[in-house]
Formats: sequence, structure tokens, C-alpha cells
Amino acid sequence: MARSMACELGKHKIRVNSISPGYMHTKMVAAFTDAQPGLADTWAGMNPLGRLGRPDELRGVVAWLASDASTFCTGSDILVSGGHHAW
Repeated sequence: MARSMACELGKHKIRVNSISPGYMHTKMVAAFTDAQPGLADTWAGMNPLGRLGRPDELRGVVAWLASDASTFCTGSDILVSGGHHAW
């Protein structure tokens, strides 16, 4: 969707990008994984870094996209997945 919107809105100087996070350790995820022993370890083993991400690890990408440093970036999906997509 971001790519299509970027193509449509670029002429109006509007940039559209998306962030695709991997498994992140949040309160909501913790409530789910606490009820299913071993699930967090299974998910952690699904990426080369061997752990779940933290929500604060997304802030650099968000800050970059919101800054003037990314003014030529549109239609991109940025993967923040600990390498999950690299397998």
C-alpha cells in the first residue's frame, strides 16, 4: 500500500513509507507469551539475532523518516526484524 500511495501522492510532495517490525517484546506480547511457555524462545530463535526486539529499537527509524535526512525516501518498507526477513 505504501508504494501505491507514494506513487499517487508524490506529485503533492507527500512521502509515504512503512515500517515492518519483527517480533517485539511489548506488554501485550508478554501477556500472550507468558500464557504459552516456550513461545517467546521460539520466536526469538526465528531471527539471526536470537531475541525479540524492543519497541524503543524502532525509534531510530521513526526519527529518520520524520527528519529532513529522509526527504528522498518514499514508497519504502523498512524492515526492523532482527534479520527475520534475511532467512
